[in-house]
Amino acid sequence: MSEEMSPLDAASRRALYLPDLSSPLVGTEWFVDAHGCAPDRLRSVDLIGRLFKRIVEELALHPVGEPLFHAFPPPGGLTGVWILQESHLSCHTFPERDYAAFDLYCCSPKDEWPWVERLADELGAARVVVRRVERGAP
Repeated sequence: MSEEMSPLDAASRRALYLPDLSSPLVGTEWFVDAHGCAPDRLRSVDLIGRLFKRIVEELALHPVGEPLFHAFPPPGGLTGVWILQESHLSCHTFPERDYAAFDLYCCSPKDEWPWVERLADELGAARVVVRRVERGAP
């Protein structure tokens, strides 16, 4: 690094979605299991697409392009992924098991999203299990 350049401070790194190099953590990942969901909702690309948009908007995430979905033939569900500047959001639904799996990885600090309440409302989930993992921790 030349003498004219100064290192970015922590606030500037977060604004640019670069990791805070003073911390061993490189992000947070939420693994979410939604059980007892309404099978018809788990087959709806429109509904899951609106749910993705709600997550992105409410957490002030920054998409790179549009989400991509693949719907499987009945009785199957769908797979969706949205690439974010912060990393990614994905979902896999299994209507035949009344189940959906979500994965959100963010390399910048984010508040908790109300997974339990939102998935109960949107998917009819009877039980939601949320696991938060700090990535890069020793």
